Amino acid sequence: MTKLIGRFAFLALFVVSVSACESGEAAEAASSVETVEVVRGNLLISAEATGTVEPIREVEVKSKASGEILRLHADIGDEVRPGQILADIDPRDVQNRFDQTEADLEVAQVRLEIAESQIERSTLLLEREVITAQEHEGARVEYANSRANLVKARTNHELAVLQLEDVRITAPMSGTIIQKNVEEGMVIQSASGNVSGGTTLFLMANLGEMQVRTLVDETDMGQLEPGMVANVTVEAFPDRTFRGEVQKIEPQATVEQNVTMFAVIVSIDNSGRLLKPGMNAEVEVMVDEAVNVLVVPNNAIVKTTDVGPAAMALGLDVENMDLTAFMRAGGGGFNRGREGGPGAGRGGDGAQHGGGERGQRGGGDGQSARGGQRGGGPGGAAAAQMQALQAQLEAGEITQDEMRARMQSAMAGFAGFGGEGGPPRRSRAAVVFVMGADSVPTPRQVQIGLNDWDRTQIVSGVEEGEVLVVVGAAQLMAQQQAFLDQMRERMGGGNPFGGGTRGGMGGGRGRR
Repeated sequence: MTKLIGRFAFLALFVVSVSACESGEAAEAASSVETVEVVRGNLLISAEATGTVEPIREVEVKSKASGEILRLHADIGDEVRPGQILADIDPRDVQNRFDQTEADLEVAQVRLEIAESQIERSTLLLEREVITAQEHEGARVEYANSRANLVKARTNHELAVLQLEDVRITAPMSGTIIQKNVEEGMVIQSASGNVSGGTTLFLMANLGEMQVRTLVDETDMGQLEPGMVANVTVEAFPDRTFRGEVQKIEPQATVEQNVTMFAVIVSIDNSGRLLKPGMNAEVEVMVDEAVNVLVVPNNAIVKTTDVGPAAMALGLDVENMDLTAFMRAGGGGFNRGREGGPGAGRGGDGAQHGGGERGQRGGGDGQSARGGQRGGGPGGAAAAQMQALQAQLEAGEITQDEMRARMQSAMAGFAGFGGEGGPPRRSRAAVVFVMGADSVPTPRQVQIGLNDWDRTQIVSGVEEGEVLVVVGAAQLMAQQQAFLDQMRERMGGGNPFGGGTRGGMGGGRGRR
């Protein structure tokens, strides 16, 4: 009897030990995970590129006269004013031509005076019938020829005066001499009389206004537009930032090493003359910002389709968890939203689970129409309200003006959604694991907005100061197949999410 009681006591102790181990698995796993706190901060979304500093306007200074350079009055780096003398060309050829045209002009004037006297006498003699009409016509022809010769001589003389002025090369505009191609004693060719365009004496530019020509990856082009603010830094002044503005986005793409890029021109005020042509510059274009918002590291965000594997990675019992709501929320908000907008393409999956790739950094305000409108939060509500107004307009219940006024009122109601004073933007669904008081993480659905390389904005779902659990990328990948197998086993070997399995756990296009 004593032995039997001892066996029962041993079995009871074993059962209690197993139960204690099972209940403490989650707490033990949670105590070893990395946690982060929800804090407030500012998010700045930008597109970065490198380029070369260059003047906005460069002018080649050439000579209209050919000949030997007698003297140069400017050198590289000199600041010149419009009309300032830069060089003197040997004037002997043009001076001889000027003297000849001046003599021709004087002869033409005398001949015209004689022709005028002859036509007066011829007219008087014709009236007295001393000469015939044919002789009078000859006098008139001589007078007309004299007038034509005078016009020709005067034109040649004016041209010779201009050519005489052309031997003195002057600055066409205000600027700086950035290149000198000639020296004193060189013989140059005229720009107007030479097929090749003549000799370039100087290259000058206005260095007060500069620009940076950059090549931006095509994945960032959907976020850029003229007028955006840009910060420019150069190696010569590492601690100084120059303010710029996107002036132009060229329409023709450039392919370099199989990467499609577009030229973006950023203008800079260089009144201090610190920037020099040819400097290498780094450009950061400000795309969007969220001020004083809740932010968490990117690796604390989990896609709604990955909530099951993430829970398994944290040691939670997914058999007793209802993940339907999370999976359903992600079907229209987070995954499908990656099909369009600035988050499309390579940024869709994010740095880990919720964003971080360059293409996804601005995804908070640029989801596709199908995905963004179906997502939760103010973005989806605003889209639904606009669709309702459109339906009322088509039904004739409201006018176009009434619809416009209501749309403006609706958008004003969602203003500040991206932060204090920020523009309205759509959110998308995601999941975080909140550390409870019992040190056991609990999944919670949230709405996220902007995200950069490091942090993501939390629009709703958590409060400042709450502690979130970080799920490592390696842990998540290791549990994805195990979770899918477990779900298939529960569903009798079929696809637990319905349809084909081409899209993996996310289904369809969510994980292409």
